[in-house]
Amino acid sequence: MVESVHAWHPPVPRVQEVLHATFEQHAYPAHTHDSWTVLLIDEGAVAYDLERHAHHAVPNSVTILPPFVPHDGRSAVAGKAFRKRVLYLDSHWLTSKESDAAIAHPLLRSPDALAAVTRIHAALASPAEVMEAESGVLDLHDILHTHLSGARPPTKDSPLAQRLRELLDAHLTETFTVAEAASLLGTHPGHLQRAFSQGYGIPPHQYVTGRRVDLARRLLLDGRSPAQAAFETGFHDQPHLTRHFRRLLGTTPAAFRARAA
Repeated sequence: MVESVHAWHPPVPRVQEVLHATFEQHAYPAHTHDSWTVLLIDEGAVAYDLERHAHHAVPNSVTILPPFVPHDGRSAVAGKAFRKRVLYLDSHWLTSKESDAAIAHPLLRSPDALAAVTRIHAALASPAEVMEAESGVLDLHDILHTHLSGARPPTKDSPLAQRLRELLDAHLTETFTVAEAASLLGTHPGHLQRAFSQGYGIPPHQYVTGRRVDLARRLLLDGRSPAQAAFETGFHDQPHLTRHFRRLLGTTPAAFRARAA
């Protein structure tokens, strides 16, 4: 298997870098990062020392490494490659108390954590899904906060949820993030997303996508082409509209328009 590395900076709040890598021979010497490292193993396994204690990162789990804590890394099985996906999140993403807990227990076998990280990476594969990737990062924060500190997220805030809905409706076709909305509303992004999800039953990115599909459907009935409808409703391009249109309505924009004519 050829060793490879692919890294990039996505325009997602809190995400400093994304790394996809495959290694067989390479072994990381002891080093630190100025960020939280969220590691997903897709193939093989990684053996590493974290503050002189031996650990393994394995498939179907999530490994959390705190910032500024020395660690190394190598294939857990000589001659067998490992394939990984990594999120580097800013150093203030979690607290120092949670950092201490992560040092002691860096491996999470939580299905919720695994699902959240998997969803983040799926969204990061498309430049059009910034808000969905951000939503996954916020959900992962709550999952890890509960796991590492034992504290539950705050209860719902219905007035705040309504204010966010009004803000999203006013900027429906624009590129927008929960972090930007939180800044405008004077609150924390995580609290804002929780309030909205608890108040309306779906996260903000899902609400925006559904509203945009509704708007695109009306434009198609008015005679717009799928490409025009995608542009006017804030989708990245026609394939982006088509993917969500099919998922929500069970057909493509082109077929919907043809049958409505």
